[in-house]
Amino acid sequence: MSIYPKVTHTDASKLGRKDFQTDQDVRWCPGCGDYAILAAVHKALPELGIPRENFVFVSGIGCSSRFPYYTQTFGMHSIHGRAPAIATGIKTLRPELSVWVVTGDGDALSIGGNHLIHTLRRNVDLKILMFNNRIYGLTKGQYSPTSEQGKKTKSSPLGSVDYPFNPISLALGAEASFVARSVDVDSKHLGETLSRAAAHKGSAFVEIYQNCNIFNDGAFDYLTDRATKIDHELRLEHGKPMRFGPGGAKGIALDTRMQPMVVDVATFGEDRLLIHDETNDALSFFVSRLVHPNFPTPVGVFRAVERPSFDELMQAQVDKAKAKVKPGGVQALLDGGETWTVT
Repeated sequence: MSIYPKVTHTDASKLGRKDFQTDQDVRWCPGCGDYAILAAVHKALPELGIPRENFVFVSGIGCSSRFPYYTQTFGMHSIHGRAPAIATGIKTLRPELSVWVVTGDGDALSIGGNHLIHTLRRNVDLKILMFNNRIYGLTKGQYSPTSEQGKKTKSSPLGSVDYPFNPISLALGAEASFVARSVDVDSKHLGETLSRAAAHKGSAFVEIYQNCNIFNDGAFDYLTDRATKIDHELRLEHGKPMRFGPGGAKGIALDTRMQPMVVDVATFGEDRLLIHDETNDALSFFVSRLVHPNFPTPVGVFRAVERPSFDELMQAQVDKAKAKVKPGGVQALLDGGETWTVT
């Protein structure tokens, strides 16, 4: 049974941004970072060379989860935290599809935490976009699993005592084969990150810092304000030294205790800086622990490694099982092993 009806296939080479826009009124709060992410996705999709009917967007619950309504592809607005599980079923049944999960920090890391980590562990070929605004927006401003300690909200009037998740560290620990971070208003970088995630075969997890201007406005101003961004953003580039600041004057190195430190490149020397390597698991996790305000915030691809995806491995098992089916069909297969009679 097909997950969608028969359609006339489009010429992917003729698709543009407008082909992925719907006739639905986009109903996010004015100024919400979701608008910028939606625009970046609509721009990136036609550049992938995939027919529109071969895209599926699955969301959970939250402000970000309205995404399928606003993207002219097949999609499903599913249930709280379960989007990765539903998307896994779609990808397993229809491996030729490009399946995307759109979720938020609450949806993905609270009720959906179990589904997320196992999807990443299995390396299901999904593109998971997690919008992180460090707050519950849809339910009007409670603290979320990524809210900083001491955050005062409607559900933590004296300040949250919870230790927050580091989503990048979590994804790396769950063995996601592609892990990246970008920022909602950095359209060029976000577009490049989405394209790389789409091209990756396996679980691609992209954390997107997204401003909630109603309940957590300015959470990432240090990364979006032109006056401060250059001093607080570490742009990760494979094979290049970790430099930031005006003219790349500052860098990241290790001290004698193997701890990260910020150094002046002119006096310390570029040859002693850490070199980013997307294939080095230990280094990727190390970089994920660089946290504002003590260190610049890394953005870009933390890890990009290749290994067989869950859907590929499952299909191989199915093909092997089919080859062993004896004449007589399903009943012969059921009778071919151990059987017993209940009296």
